[in-house]
Amino acid sequence: MPITPFHFGPGAAIHAIAPKRVSFIAFCAANVLMDVEPLYYMRTEQFPLHRFFHTYIGATLIVFLTVALFIAARAVANRVRLPNLFGWRELSTVSVTIGAAFGSFTHIVFDSIMHSDIRPFAPFSDSNLLLRTIPLDILHWSCVLAGAFGIALMLLRKLRRASC
Repeated sequence: MPITPFHFGPGAAIHAIAPKRVSFIAFCAANVLMDVEPLYYMRTEQFPLHRFFHTYIGATLIVFLTVALFIAARAVANRVRLPNLFGWRELSTVSVTIGAAFGSFTHIVFDSIMHSDIRPFAPFSDSNLLLRTIPLDILHWSCVLAGAFGIALMLLRKLRRASC
């Protein structure tokens, strides 16, 4: 299933560890943008589902696209009233870039472990050295636990700030 929330767990953990340096919004946006590709191929019943954007070259372009969309949204927000959900207007371009990069590249790593149709090093190689290196239940639980860790750390910080 494309756009799986499992991908977001590690993003929550990374953001919780470095909240000012890593944008969780950009992490999630890059993951969603990347999964538009298999969603399209799934809807049109074309296989393989994971193609260009599920390569490291494609993931790099997703990073640039995510940052470009953020910059464009910020420019539009200066002229049109856009809601500032989750404080996205205050994010720096650097934190968006880092979040998008983590989002794109972890997406490739996790999907390489899980999906047999991914060729992460294309066009240089058709190999997928990560396929099934970790059992899927361990991969999924690791993502869930990373998300739980991230949420717990963010809540702990918030409680600590509220008590001061």
